[in-house]
Amino acid sequence: MSVSTCTSASLALGEPVAATAATATTWLLIEQPGPWGAKALRASRLDPATGGALERLAEGTGVRVALIRRPGRHADLHRPRRHRVYVAHTAPGASWIRTAEVTDPAELVRLDFAALGAGTHSGFGEAYDGAPLALVCTNGKRDQCCAVRGRPLAAELAASGGSEVWEITHLGGHRFAPTMLVLPYGYTYGRVDAHHAKGVLEAARTGRVVLEGCRGRSAWDRPGQAADLAVRELTGEDRTAVLVVDSVAAGEGSWSVRVAHTDGRAWRVAVTQVAGLPPRPESCGAALGTPGRMEVTGIERVAGGRADAARS
Repeated sequence: MSVSTCTSASLALGEPVAATAATATTWLLIEQPGPWGAKALRASRLDPATGGALERLAEGTGVRVALIRRPGRHADLHRPRRHRVYVAHTAPGASWIRTAEVTDPAELVRLDFAALGAGTHSGFGEAYDGAPLALVCTNGKRDQCCAVRGRPLAAELAASGGSEVWEITHLGGHRFAPTMLVLPYGYTYGRVDAHHAKGVLEAARTGRVVLEGCRGRSAWDRPGQAADLAVRELTGEDRTAVLVVDSVAAGEGSWSVRVAHTDGRAWRVAVTQVAGLPPRPESCGAALGTPGRMEVTGIERVAGGRADAARS
């Protein structure tokens, strides 16, 4: 098979996108126009010392830090006097977005990252109550597919209106480009075209989740993402009413995940990690690899202390 990019290789192999989302309970997004390097927090017009400090402070807290900029060529030229900042917590039933403008992003090192990761904003900024945020990965220094496929998508979404659209430095999964994160819910999508993305954002405005192309909710680990999406597929539930209660290792490369619905129903989902074969590049120019893929091997409905087999 002859392929030229990581995205075309992934598509040709029919690689599923489910359970591949970056994990983060909370996102800290900092406006920084201009060119971005592969490691953008340390390679952009953001002071690298500030970027490095933010990375260190976020480590182990559940907070993921990324840079954002407005779509369009002006994003490479404009130096803002102030930087728009968003903090978005993605846990079901407790999702929120706070926003502020700062003169110097170095001010953000004073944030309580552990509290942010746990869902406490401590009064940062003000509540954001606008349309869902759409973040499209466009960092060509990280992977060419993100720029080639992501920037046209971001530009079209911004031109169509109805959503707050930004380019973002990194969402993981280059081979699924274009990729898009929707906040505050934290669901990530892969291989999205403009028509699909607009449908996803329209659904998000009413608190619904589109399953097509969904990579998972960032609040969950990868086994939890697989279980969440499997229960949604089984039940047809598209509201933000599904909660991953726990994800317990059940052996090497396998997990037992409990998923609950706000109406009282619950399921136990068996998830196994398998190697993605045959080998394929996870990024353009990278060596061939076998990225781990989460497979759901069984779902049991649990109610009143007993399990009712739903699917295996």
